[in-house]
Amino acid sequence: MSPTPPARRLRLHLPRRMFAQVLLMQVAIAAGVAVLATGLFLAPLSDQLDDQAMRRALSIAQTTAAQPQIAEDLTDTPATASGPVQREAERIRTATKAEYIVVMDRRGVRWSHPTPSEIGRLVSTDPGQALAGHDVMQIDSGTLGRTARGKVPLRDGDGKIVGAVSVGIAYDSVRARLLHAIPGLFAYAGGALAVGALAAWLISRRVQRQTRDLAFSDISALLAEREAMLHGIREGVVALDRGGRIRLLNDEARRLLGIGDEAVGRSLDEALGEGRTADVLAGRVTGTDLLTVRGQRVLVANRMPTDDGGAVATLRDRTELEQLGRELDSTRGLIDALRAQDHEHANRMHTVLGLLELEMYDDAVEFVGEVVGDHRATAEQVAERIQDPLLAALLVGKATVAAERGVALSLADRTGLPDRLIDPRGLVTIVGNLVDNAVDATAGTPHARVEVELQAEGRTATLRVRDTGPGIPEEQRELIFTEGWSTKQRPAHRERGIGLPLVRRLAERQGGSATVGEAAGGGAEFTVVLPEALAAADLEPALAVPSDPHAHTVAEEESR
Repeated sequence: MSPTPPARRLRLHLPRRMFAQVLLMQVAIAAGVAVLATGLFLAPLSDQLDDQAMRRALSIAQTTAAQPQIAEDLTDTPATASGPVQREAERIRTATKAEYIVVMDRRGVRWSHPTPSEIGRLVSTDPGQALAGHDVMQIDSGTLGRTARGKVPLRDGDGKIVGAVSVGIAYDSVRARLLHAIPGLFAYAGGALAVGALAAWLISRRVQRQTRDLAFSDISALLAEREAMLHGIREGVVALDRGGRIRLLNDEARRLLGIGDEAVGRSLDEALGEGRTADVLAGRVTGTDLLTVRGQRVLVANRMPTDDGGAVATLRDRTELEQLGRELDSTRGLIDALRAQDHEHANRMHTVLGLLELEMYDDAVEFVGEVVGDHRATAEQVAERIQDPLLAALLVGKATVAAERGVALSLADRTGLPDRLIDPRGLVTIVGNLVDNAVDATAGTPHARVEVELQAEGRTATLRVRDTGPGIPEEQRELIFTEGWSTKQRPAHRERGIGLPLVRRLAERQGGSATVGEAAGGGAEFTVVLPEALAAADLEPALAVPSDPHAHTVAEEESR
């Protein structure tokens, strides 16, 4: 026999789309609330209608018992179907539309009843409480069926209880009132459900637009992918709300900006401090691929507004790329200098060869001595006044490159710097950057000249770089220290406007300053003051080392 196939289990498949599930859940909630509200209303309504019917019956009984003639007729006339008690009771019953009005004596014998044959018989329910002087309300069954009853004592003119009055309201009429109220109640509940369904549909449509008609599983997958992407990419991502507060930071953004999770929920100025980085991320500086310097890093920022009024900013670390660009510029400059030197060396060799061929040996010796002596004199002059080897080597090299570009680089007469620098690399970065800018500004101009002055006074080092270039207008003398601002043409491989901001930052890190003014003979004069640049005179130079040997590694590469 073939095995019996397994029974298929009935499974309810919910719609995949988020808005459809929201709509279904909201309609189900609205329907549940409508049913619950209807049930909660119907439950006390039945009790309320019963109470109203019993109170009505009691009120009719009290009104009937309040007529003194009935008590007199009860004691003076016999219990007959044509007696005065029966006539008065029936008149009141007809007027009030009660089911029955029964007047009884103290023995419980009826003196009135809708069915005349019941007159003279004992009542079907116990009248003891009413005959004892108590008002009674109850739902009970008797000869006329189930009724809402009210019983009161019947007193004569002296207040003596001579009997009781029992009034009944047909329970079917009470139930009919309840059933009559149900359709209207259901109509109201249905109307409320319709309004709730319409509101649910409108909300679900809004959810559909906002979620791009995605399913819950799609949203969950997108969130997982977003987390993986944000924490996996090597670009910093900063998300801002419409108020400019940080609402998201990925790991790379924390590293590049040097902030942590405590920055979430705070404004950019609070988290980063005032400066260009905060201005770029906040959109106060517009443009694409905007440069900013944060700590030791050169960052490129782009900002994209979002539909909710916020924005997403991306940050790329351009430090290594800038380093390569600087190295490329240096290599090209070195190649140009070597090419020029090669040409000059060939000319000199041809001159020496000609003098030798003409047997002018003394002139050849003198010519070679002059060429070698000029270079030696320059190197000796620099080494004598600048005793730090790194800085002296930099200036000798810069003098050679400047000469090849037609610029005379010299040291001022007052120049003198001992070998007590605490951070020689930082000063090398500052001097190299300012000298390069001065050479660029003066190259190609008549009588181009750059003068470097370095002085030491106690522990303070003062640097001045003067040039004979066009100078810097007064309104631009602060702008040139802003990241990304430059008057030079942008190379294809890197950005401009980084060197001078780094110069000021290096100076301020040592408690100093960097300013620019007008030189005495025209051109620009940059002044950098470093109050703690030199070690005390009684310390050995070997002890004068930077507290962080890697502090200026990036700054050196980012000079210019």
